[in-house]
Order: sequence, then C-alpha cells, then structure tokens
Amino acid sequence: MNKHRTMNETASKTKILHVARAAGGIGVYIDLITRYTNDLKFEHIVVHEDDYETISFKNKSGNPIRTYKLNIPREINPAADLKAVIRMRKIIKRENPQIIHVHSAKGGVIGRLAAWGTGIPVLYTPNAFSYLSTPNPFKRFVFLSIERILKEFNSKLLASSPSELERGVKEVGFKKEKAFLYNNSIEPIEVAGLTMPRTWPDKYICTVGRPSYQKRLDMMIKVLAALKKEWPDIHLVVMGVGFYSPELDRVKQLIKKYGLKSNVTLLEWTDKENVHYIISNARLYISTARYEGLPFSVIEALALGKPVVATRVDGNKDLVIDGYNGYLVEGENISEMKNKVLEILQNQALAETFGLRSEQLFEENYNILKTIGLLENIYLKNRGGK
Repeated sequence: MNKHRTMNETASKTKILHVARAAGGIGVYIDLITRYTNDLKFEHIVVHEDDYETISFKNKSGNPIRTYKLNIPREINPAADLKAVIRMRKIIKRENPQIIHVHSAKGGVIGRLAAWGTGIPVLYTPNAFSYLSTPNPFKRFVFLSIERILKEFNSKLLASSPSELERGVKEVGFKKEKAFLYNNSIEPIEVAGLTMPRTWPDKYICTVGRPSYQKRLDMMIKVLAALKKEWPDIHLVVMGVGFYSPELDRVKQLIKKYGLKSNVTLLEWTDKENVHYIISNARLYISTARYEGLPFSVIEALALGKPVVATRVDGNKDLVIDGYNGYLVEGENISEMKNKVLEILQNQALAETFGLRSEQLFEENYNILKTIGLLENIYLKNRGGK
C-alpha cells in the first residue's frame, strides 16, 4: 500500500530537468529552487558541468536530488558542444521531464539544442544575456544573433529581474506572452560569527565579485583612490577573488599604482557565513558592474540592511531605488560614485534610513519564503504532458 502510494505521488509530480554550468550565482539559483519548491509537487534533476565542484543539490526534505555530469565548456567549442548536445539529448530521453529549465548562456545553448523537436517546454533563465559579456562589437552581434535564433527553439524566457525581462522582449525578441518573471530570491539571513582570520579594520565598505569584465573592479579601485583623498582611512573588502578571476593582475597593478595596498583586502572564495558576516558589518555595499541578471550579493546586502551604491545597469537598478535605499551612478562616473559613497559615510542617519529601506525591499520582493509560490505557478502553467 505504501509502495503504491509512493509510486502515485512520484507520477503526479512535475519533473523539471535543469541544465547549467552550475558555478557562482547559477549554482546558488538552482540550489535555492530545488530546496524551496514543494517536493510533493516537483521533482528536480540537475545536469551540470564536470569541471567544477558543484553544490550538493537537495530537495525541500533535505534528500539529495539526482544529478548528471556533462562537459559544458565555458567558451564556444564546436566539437565539445556537439558532444554535449548529443549526451544531453540522451539524458532528456531517459528522464522524459515535463519541463527543461536551462540556465545561463552555455546551458541555454546546449539545453535548447538538445530539446529541439522533443515537444518538451523549455524555460530559459539567462541571469544576464551573453551578448552583454563582451566589448567586442562583432562578438556581441554573434552572441545576440544566437540568442535571437534559439528563442524560437520551443523556449520561453524566465527572467531573473524586470530589466532582464524588458531586454529579453525588446532586444532578443521574445514575445510578451512567452516571457515570465521570477525575481532571484534568497532565504532570510542569520549572521553567525567570523570563522576566518580578520585582516581588515573595523570600518570598511565591501563588495562581492571576481575581478572580471562584468564586475569592472578597475573602476572600483579608481573610486577608492578618489575616496582616499578625502577619507584617508577608507578601506574596501573584496570577496570572491580566486575562481576564474581574469582581471586579477590588472586590479593588483592598479592597487599598487594608486598606493592602496593598506586600503584594500582581497579575499578568496570563503563560506557564505563569512561573506554574510562581512557584509553585515560593512558601512555600505558597492557595485561597479557593467551588467547583471539580479545579483545575489546585492540581494544579500538588502537582506542585511545595507545601503548600496551601484552602477545603473540591469539587475542593480531593480534592487536599488536611487535616493531611497542607496544611489545609482550612470556609466563610469568615478567622481559621482565617490561623492555618493562619501555622502553615506558622512551621514549616519541617512545610512540607517537607507538600510531599513533595503530590508523592507528584501522582505517585499526577494524573500524566497514569500516568492517561491510564484515560481511554482510558472512551472505548473508551462509544464508539458506525459
């Protein structure tokens, strides 16, 4: 009897097959989805790359979920990509999911090509469209063209932010009726103690992000150099340095050039508990990103009641309301960002007001305990039949 009930419950679940390079924020996104969706209604399976130690994905009951490893190269590699598509196609046939949820540029390409012709609905979450990742006009054109072609492959857009949704409709060409929104969301944060050696002063500002084209840390170092002239003891803690940091040498050279060795702490990847502790004790959070999907680190800053100074780009502009819980800066305006950071540092009442408003925005829009039902409804609305 119990065995029969278990078989019926399994059969009635919506099976979702995720495809992704599950590093960084993408891994966090999938981990949160699998842990918070109702495991009596949804079954998750994750296909992830085989060159990265991924999160141990679990369902809401804490049980491990089924995973497959797949070689998904970061860069375009026709031979390896074709092998990945063929292997992915076999996994799809074996699992026969009701939804295929593909994540990021490369997962989106492999997953959608493999699903082509199966009739299985595909939801695509870019978490920042691929063509935003390059300053090269030709590469940008190629990447955008790929996005526009693949949108026709039985796929719908599941955007991670309102600005990503808007870009998907206006630039990539998704029809409005095939575009959905589920804001990246996280669980409320309980701050624990620091479990690593502390090498930075009590008063500091902070950011999370690897030195890369996307995060534009060279701009942040220049802002810090401008700040030091008016606030000599200014200190910046940068978390996330280490895994895939292509511009780390350039950042270090700039730190040396501007004489900021005593004003910057570069921390490699560390436990989330330490990241949360550092953000929660910072004076403010700063982002100089060129583009985002909906950055988890900024959501964490909101959840921890921090003012935020950020560039006005996709993702950031969804989380920061200019003059309400922080400030948005246009382009690469070093002077303006310096002034906005100083304004908060010099006005404790303003910092506290911005911080309280950040917490409120988190609770209203990005607390996964309150938002997960929206995603569940999107899954149910778009699932295919067996």
